[in-house]
Amino acid sequence: MKLFLDTANIDLIKQWMPTGVIDGVTTNPSLIAQEKNGNIKAALLDICNMVNGDVSIEVVEKTPEKVYAQAKEISNLAKNVVVKIPFAQEYLPVISKLTKENIKINVTLIFSLTQALLVSKLNVKYISPFIGRWDDIDIDGMELIKDLVTMKKNYNFKTEILAASIRNVIHLQKSILYGADVATIPPLLLDKVFKHPLTIQGIEKFDNDWKKLNKTNMFNEK
Repeated sequence: MKLFLDTANIDLIKQWMPTGVIDGVTTNPSLIAQEKNGNIKAALLDICNMVNGDVSIEVVEKTPEKVYAQAKEISNLAKNVVVKIPFAQEYLPVISKLTKENIKINVTLIFSLTQALLVSKLNVKYISPFIGRWDDIDIDGMELIKDLVTMKKNYNFKTEILAASIRNVIHLQKSILYGADVATIPPLLLDKVFKHPLTIQGIEKFDNDWKKLNKTNMFNEK
């Protein structure tokens, strides 16, 4: 399973990339707006240069013609760019055309099995089902992930299922268990995953027990 960092914060990306566990980055207009970068293009190029894997960058145009033109412009930023396009019927011809031109597409704001089927038939690189937003209206968003994994197996689709809008550790754990190809995780949640209380307690116990031996070096017999 691939893990993507869901952020446009360059400092956080620099912090996490050396760990070796991050396979890519996802951004969106909201995340970019939070950073208040004066030169958006320069910031996105910095992110692409820092990341070895895919970096999703979303279109902000609305008409199909302008979405197509902007998608082409975004794809030319770097070799590892994936263009994010929100699901909409009027964008399907655009998405189909772009995939035939070998442009990597991530269709975002997927909320149903049918939506996922339609864009998987177009050979997009990723579909991004939103888990947390289903939970916001008291529906278990993880059921959609389970259904999408079944669909992919039934029809041998190449499109990767990218679990998005992950809000908590349970979302991440179930994405792993249900077989999502990718999970994109906010940095704050990733911090929680690393800082398990039992791991911290275990390290403290080992340290305290070692101090009782009064040794300055493990292999020093003095």
